[in-house]
Amino acid sequence: MKQSIFLPLLLCCMFSGFAQVKLPRLIRDSMILQRDEKIKLWGWASVHEKIQVRFNGKVYTTKADANGNWMLHLPPTKAGGPYRMDITGLNKITLHDILFGDVWFCSGQSNMVHQLNIHDVTYANEIATANYPEIRQFLVPAQTSLSGSQTDITDGYWQPAVGEAVRPFSAVAWFFAKRLHEKYKIPIGIINASVGGTPIEAWISEEGLKAFPGPAATIQKNKDTAYINRFRRTAAAMPKTPADAGLAGTPRWYDTNYIPGGWRRINIPGYWEDQGLKDLNGVVWYRREIDIPAAMAGKAATVFLGRIVDADELYINGQPAGRTTYLYPQRRYRVPASVLKTGKNLFVVRVSNTAGKGGFVPDKPYCIFSGADTVDLKGDWAYKVGAVFSPAAMREPGGIHLPNQPAALYNAMVAPETNYAIKGFCWYQGETNTGEPKQYARLLPALIGDWRNKWQQGSVPFLFVQLPGFMDYNYLPAESNWAELRAAQFKSLSVPNTAMAVAIDLGEWNDIHPDNKKDVGERLALAAMKAAYRENITSSGPLYESAVINENKVTISFTDTGSGLMTPDGEAPSTFEIAAADKKFVWAQAKIDGNKIIVWSDDVPAPRYVRYAWSDNPVNPNLFNRELLPASPFSTVE
Repeated sequence: MKQSIFLPLLLCCMFSGFAQVKLPRLIRDSMILQRDEKIKLWGWASVHEKIQVRFNGKVYTTKADANGNWMLHLPPTKAGGPYRMDITGLNKITLHDILFGDVWFCSGQSNMVHQLNIHDVTYANEIATANYPEIRQFLVPAQTSLSGSQTDITDGYWQPAVGEAVRPFSAVAWFFAKRLHEKYKIPIGIINASVGGTPIEAWISEEGLKAFPGPAATIQKNKDTAYINRFRRTAAAMPKTPADAGLAGTPRWYDTNYIPGGWRRINIPGYWEDQGLKDLNGVVWYRREIDIPAAMAGKAATVFLGRIVDADELYINGQPAGRTTYLYPQRRYRVPASVLKTGKNLFVVRVSNTAGKGGFVPDKPYCIFSGADTVDLKGDWAYKVGAVFSPAAMREPGGIHLPNQPAALYNAMVAPETNYAIKGFCWYQGETNTGEPKQYARLLPALIGDWRNKWQQGSVPFLFVQLPGFMDYNYLPAESNWAELRAAQFKSLSVPNTAMAVAIDLGEWNDIHPDNKKDVGERLALAAMKAAYRENITSSGPLYESAVINENKVTISFTDTGSGLMTPDGEAPSTFEIAAADKKFVWAQAKIDGNKIIVWSDDVPAPRYVRYAWSDNPVNPNLFNRELLPASPFSTVE
């Protein structure tokens, strides 16, 4: 009898100990909640556990369902705070420093990822003066799921933009949020869910991809764990990369005691494939003795090594001085005061590359400086190959790269946030999809519709960045996937309540991640002011509307001309092309006529089509409105 009484009591105690209210990572201290909207609060507890929320002088109650899930709603609240919230079940959770303002879900690939920290020279003053406790970012950790939508994320905090804490903020999202905060004097929250090098398909849900047979079929295959494990076994059996001779022996090639032999001459900056190392994927070592003046000796310094493809390690006088594991960040390494000496200092850089051209990207800064003293690092260096990677070792086993799989990022990084009320979306992505621009013209509207459907807040504003110029300048008319991708983005403006920030003038020919993130963020903010805040402003550069052919000339009309069309350089509009019915484009002459552009060429007496800024990286896309916002590239070819 005693045993039968004791067992239920024990089970009850055990059950009570484990059945505690749990909140998703987003709902925590310092969060910003969406003002003027009904707010969902949700979480988990024991089956049928009673939940009580005390907030702003009122009490709200609910009960967990048969699966332990619970949700309740708070009424719309005006911007302000800070507030405290008590959530009580069998346990009690108290949240502090809650603000109400506008929350923007910011997503995409690396240009949305890029933190202020990566651009800390250009934006050093922004970081040094950051004191915006009412601008906060929640950084969603990069993670994937092939098995379906997840209910929560593994980590993350709401971080106010104060002091050094602003460094991890997305630079684009930061300038976007700062402009809105300064304009409207309300808290601005950023939920930053972005991953470099990822395609749009990875960010769309399984339901959102049903109209796309290829991605939909891949999703089903990826749910088969045996299928995935087969690829993993194949990967484990692939040939391994060879050992690096520069690290295999003693002394190693960066050591000051190492005596070099068999080294050749090479120039920095430059790619080694352009300097005699044909089709080499592997490890190449660079070394040079750099003369350091007495004024820099014994002082802390900074090394600028431009950008390096793919990964690098810097050694100065045998000591590690910097390391970057992938190709995109600009190399800026801090050198301690004890490293440099007067006279010759040994600089050694180990560079590894797995695809394409390896080496030092041209037209970037290469120097070491301390205070007012600078020593140039460009010029003649010595090199030696440490390892050569065979094609078999470099081949991906079946192409299973988890962040690139359809719905994989949606499942893990977007789905957990869809209960969280927001003001709108900011999207900066497309570089990975330039290989299939026509497909992107369908995928971007699909993403917009999918996310709006998942958030169930109606047609909330969706803002996106059109890709800037990138790669070599082309001085002859040519076809371009990057131009086609921009056209696909342009077409997505047909979706209601969307807006596009044109960035064609903000790119860098040799960097897919241009340094100018401020203008991108502020152009997104202008778009938000009109689309989300209903300001009567010119928020975009000129957008192609229609074309009329009149004998040998074509007249182009635009929307968003603002105070009128102009060219900032005072020259005639450039990068216009014209073609007859054969679609063989030639450069055209163009002139501004009021709010229209007249285009013609003596070589095309019967014009049919016009294109503007139609290349990977147009040389001088100089058509703007007087608000200094650039015209979007366009083509009249259907």
